[in-house]
Amino acid sequence: MRKMFKLDLPPDLKEVAAIEARRNQEKERRIQIFNVRNRVLGVDVAALNSQVEERKLWKAAEQSREAAYGTSQVQYDVVAQMLQKEEAERTRHLAKNLQEFRKKQQLKNMPEYNLWGQNQGWTEFPAQARYYSPCYGLASMQCFAGEDLHRAMCLRMQQEQCRYSLEKQMQEYQQARLDQQYADWLSDQLHQAMDAQATQLAKLEESYRVVLSSLRANANKAKAAELAEQKRLEYEHQQEANFMEIQNQTTSDLLTENPGVAEHSVSPCRVLAYCWKGVTPEQRAAIIKAQEKQRHEQEAQRQAKRALDAEWESQTSCLARAAMELEEKERQLCAEFQRGLVFNQELAKEQKAQENYLNSIIYTNQPTAEYHLQFNTSSR
Repeated sequence: MRKMFKLDLPPDLKEVAAIEARRNQEKERRIQIFNVRNRVLGVDVAALNSQVEERKLWKAAEQSREAAYGTSQVQYDVVAQMLQKEEAERTRHLAKNLQEFRKKQQLKNMPEYNLWGQNQGWTEFPAQARYYSPCYGLASMQCFAGEDLHRAMCLRMQQEQCRYSLEKQMQEYQQARLDQQYADWLSDQLHQAMDAQATQLAKLEESYRVVLSSLRANANKAKAAELAEQKRLEYEHQQEANFMEIQNQTTSDLLTENPGVAEHSVSPCRVLAYCWKGVTPEQRAAIIKAQEKQRHEQEAQRQAKRALDAEWESQTSCLARAAMELEEKERQLCAEFQRGLVFNQELAKEQKAQENYLNSIIYTNQPTAEYHLQFNTSSR
């Protein structure tokens, strides 16, 4: 019998180790070529220097922006302190004016009426302007309705009080107007400082945007140059790999028609799958012969199976016929048994009727002692 090739055997360990070593070498070579930071083909010094300069410019712009922001914050703090101080001064001034007004409005200091006077009732309108005697009581009638001895003096004092109040109100109005003008001036100064600061911040932001756009443009240019260089290197590497592959294909045993390259050096019953060129005519003839032999064997097995099936079918038919005959005999025995059972039932009915007739009609008299004494009277 022709020996067949076994293609499902485990691979050789030496071969697997060699393939893995070549794969690792190729991976390391790719890392050295395509890694921009660690490749050994060279470093773009100009690009690195430009990136360093762009980084410095960006840091300087950021520092200037932070310094301008800090200056604006200091100015805002100074203006806020000034406004807070002015507000405190205004509050203090108002509190002082209110205290003075309360002092002036106290009734104990007013000439026309004293709330804390003990003898206010009888000394308000005295009968005599220069004479106050403690001997006069409350019911001495020192004051009569319609009398007013100090009317002129009261009117003059009221006029003076009115004039003083008007002057005080005019002074307060002038002071409030001055305070409002000063507050408006401070607000204008604050708005002007805020506008100037906003303008400065806008200029700084515009300069920062210009610097950032220039940095972005330079970075994009450097990135584009890097990508172009990387594509060029990839193209060169691809061309080199293609050339090496073509050379390997033309010089290796892959395109040859020699079937001997697929033979294994250690195990003759194994083949090298990556070098196998297909089945040779001798192997094909052996395969066809083996297949023909297997076909004849399968045909013989099928014929034997058919004969066995026919034998089983004949045995099954014989058993079926015997079963049918047994069933027929069983049916006949059952019918005969049924007929005997019917006959026995009819005979039992007749015997029962005969017994009933004898017991009910014939044997109706009871035997006496004389009937029994007539027996066994002789020795015979």
